[in-house]
Amino acid sequence: MEKRKPKNIFHEGAIPASLISESIQKHASKKDIGAHSIFLGQVRADEINGETVAAIDYTTYEEMALEKMHEIREAIFSKYELSCLHVHHSLGKVKAGEISLFVFTSSAHRKAAIEACSEIVEKIKKELPVWGKEIFESEGYQWKENK
Repeated sequence: MEKRKPKNIFHEGAIPASLISESIQKHASKKDIGAHSIFLGQVRADEINGETVAAIDYTTYEEMALEKMHEIREAIFSKYELSCLHVHHSLGKVKAGEISLFVFTSSAHRKAAIEACSEIVEKIKKELPVWGKEIFESEGYQWKENK
């Protein structure tokens, strides 16, 4: 049996609002869905040691990250009764105030959609090999730690 290629979740730069709205609109034709849950991760202008974060530059080892995302996706689908599960993650520079992560789950009922969305966000933060370099307004930087 041929192994299915993992779906690409990565986008260069910020996740555009048009992608988010189009994703929602595309699901209007699916009449068995009763709930959607959406998580939008936005880059914060944190102040760290007197420096303000202007952007985060995301990098990954794409092949490994897509394999891991496929594993996470399969685990979530086997645990929850979902109709759909979509993940979009930025690569490259994303400015403070812009969206870098979009997770969208759909189900017949709200509990499954909400719980699955929350769990997948936590798994992405803990398990997905994506690194963020926080770039300060002064052009200095530090590597981001997920908490």
